[in-house]
Amino acid sequence: MSAEDQKNGGDKPEETVPVAEVWPEVERAERLARGAALKWASGVFCRPEHLERLTQYRKRESQRTTSIHTRLKSMVQSYLEGVGWGLEQLREARAELREVSHALKKAGLDSTGNTEGVKSLERLREVSVNHCQLLAAVSNLPRLYSVRSMVLETERLVESRRLLEAHARLMDLEHWQDDILWQLHGAAGTAGSALSTEDQELVTKYFSGVGKLVDALGKELWAVVSSALALARQNPTPFVSAVRIVEREEALDRALLEERGGTRGNARPLPPGRPRCWRTCFFQVLEEAVSARFRSVSYLHTRGPGLAGHLSALQHGIMADLATVRHLLEHCVPPHYRLTGAYLRASHHCLHAHLAQVSSWDLESGEIFAVLNWVLHIYNSPDMMGHPELVAEMEKEELGPLISSEGLEQLQNKYVQSVRKSVSEWMHKALQVELQDWQRDQEPDTDHEGFYQTSLPTIITQMLEENARVALMIGVSLRDQTIQMGLYEMENLLNRFREALVEFGKEHRRDLSNNKNKFYLHYLLASISNCIILKKSTESLQQQQSSRSAGQFSRTPPNPLAALDRAVRRACRLVMDQLLLDLQPFLPGLLTRPWLVQGDPTPKLCSVLERHLELYSRVRPPCRQRLQEEAQWLMVVEYARALMQKRLVCRSAEDRRQLSQQMVQDDQQFRDIFHGLEGEGSVPEVNPLALLPVLADFIRLKDPGMLTLEVSGLAAKYPDISEEHVSVLLDIRGDVSRDVRGAVLDLLEQSAPPLPAGYRPIFTDILVPPSTMAFCLPTAKCA
Repeated sequence: MSAEDQKNGGDKPEETVPVAEVWPEVERAERLARGAALKWASGVFCRPEHLERLTQYRKRESQRTTSIHTRLKSMVQSYLEGVGWGLEQLREARAELREVSHALKKAGLDSTGNTEGVKSLERLREVSVNHCQLLAAVSNLPRLYSVRSMVLETERLVESRRLLEAHARLMDLEHWQDDILWQLHGAAGTAGSALSTEDQELVTKYFSGVGKLVDALGKELWAVVSSALALARQNPTPFVSAVRIVEREEALDRALLEERGGTRGNARPLPPGRPRCWRTCFFQVLEEAVSARFRSVSYLHTRGPGLAGHLSALQHGIMADLATVRHLLEHCVPPHYRLTGAYLRASHHCLHAHLAQVSSWDLESGEIFAVLNWVLHIYNSPDMMGHPELVAEMEKEELGPLISSEGLEQLQNKYVQSVRKSVSEWMHKALQVELQDWQRDQEPDTDHEGFYQTSLPTIITQMLEENARVALMIGVSLRDQTIQMGLYEMENLLNRFREALVEFGKEHRRDLSNNKNKFYLHYLLASISNCIILKKSTESLQQQQSSRSAGQFSRTPPNPLAALDRAVRRACRLVMDQLLLDLQPFLPGLLTRPWLVQGDPTPKLCSVLERHLELYSRVRPPCRQRLQEEAQWLMVVEYARALMQKRLVCRSAEDRRQLSQQMVQDDQQFRDIFHGLEGEGSVPEVNPLALLPVLADFIRLKDPGMLTLEVSGLAAKYPDISEEHVSVLLDIRGDVSRDVRGAVLDLLEQSAPPLPAGYRPIFTDILVPPSTMAFCLPTAKCA
């Protein structure tokens, strides 16, 4: 570009270069556009024959370019018009601001000129204020002179409880005081200043008796309201007067708030002590009176057994007061007071606080029961708040529960813990009495059916059932908790009972020589009968529990039935030990040469068995049958064990005949003793007495070659028989060759069947004595 062109500032295209330097994005956009155009053209005109449409493309792009230029020019033109309009508005605003500035300067000059004129009126304003004050003083002089006498007269009326007249005088005095303050306030406002503190204090001091009268009247009013229940039965007039005064004050408060509750600076202020809100105070005093009535009920015997009487006195007092309120006081107040509902609400709140205090005490179970029964059943019963005339009021008030659900749960837990402590102590005492009974030198007591028993199950059963019955009077949940607690304590008692049985057995074995406890067996049998009674009681308690209570307890559920079974097993074991101890002196003579000749000592064994079985009949079923079965099992096991001792080895066929014959006779004697088992329907699946005839047949067998078949049948009946047992039986026969013995033992080893389900092993309890041989021959079996 030439210097002349730059000087003239012409519209030549070369002047766009500085724009590209200032905005490099323009140059970049132009390059991108050219590149895009070249790319488009190379794609459209890639073949020579496509150039024929060049004219069409040029015409279309020329039209598009012209359209874009037209839109750009239109947009720029609209922008320029908007800028011009804005500049015109700015010019007009500047002209208006200049005019306003001139007017403000002129007003300031005028104000400065009027200042001197205002100063000359100050003296006139002071004279006017003084005149207004003198006028107010002259107009109020009669009232001011009579204030003292009015105050004294009102005091006399208050003291004589002429409340309506006293209140009328008091309203006049308050009206005078308010008028004087307002006149002073208006005079001060006219003078352009606020009411001075000195003037306000002067008026307040002069009318100080009015404030005292308000307090005295309020005191008398609240005294009347507090004694409303007593006045209602004698002379309700003072109470009616008090209610009328409260309503007057409430209406006056409302009117003053509506009249003077504005926010303007010249609004008339409220008189001193307003609003009084005496209706709110009325209900507060009523609630305090109800609380005082609660406190008037004697607390001297509240703790211990007196708590139920205290709650009963509260019930009668509340219902008597409610009857007075409904039938007398309700007619002395406006309907919107709903005095019955207010008294119900106040009584409920006082009871709530009082019962919270009572619940925090360290209560015994009887006291907790009295509180729970009163709260859950008596309070909402038709005899109290469930009275037909009170139900509607109770529903309107929505008072809620006397004790929260958390508080009730805590009380119930305290009740259960207290009962548990008592139950544990009684169970401990009952167990101690039971242990002392075991040492008595006489038979246990029997019931009407002739079964042995002691006082233990009766005490425990009655105690647990009584606790469950009492808890059910409160509710099913508490009954379930109490039963659960009782089952825990029952389980603990039975564990201690089993330990006591073990110690009882040890003590008896230590004192065998002294024969100190003659009735040891009798008390063992009584203990078994006691466990049967306790089992029935436990099952009855478990059936009483509701099904939904099963998952409500975080602890492991009690299992007293398992503890009962362990105690019964231990007692039965001790009984069998005693039977074995009584049989022991005669067992060494069994299956010996003298026994084979004379049959002794089988009759003595039968005598011991008969004596024991006769005592077992004093035990309640099903343990009676269980003891008889165990005695039968024990006798057979000891008999077979004596046989395995090889005290008698046959030397001939005659010996085998005599031995088998004597064994059959012994079996018949045992069967005669145990004949009652079949009639009672408790014969075991494997009758142990059936073993003796089988062993006798094994010994009687004449042909040793048939022993293989006999042993096969014996193993089928008694799969727990071992080679040692069979070997001893073969030795007792005395006629078995080595080959037959080996064949029999091989067969037994190969055909050892598994024990069937429900089979009770018998040969497992029959131990084979170790062989006395110093060596054995090298037989095939040993190899």
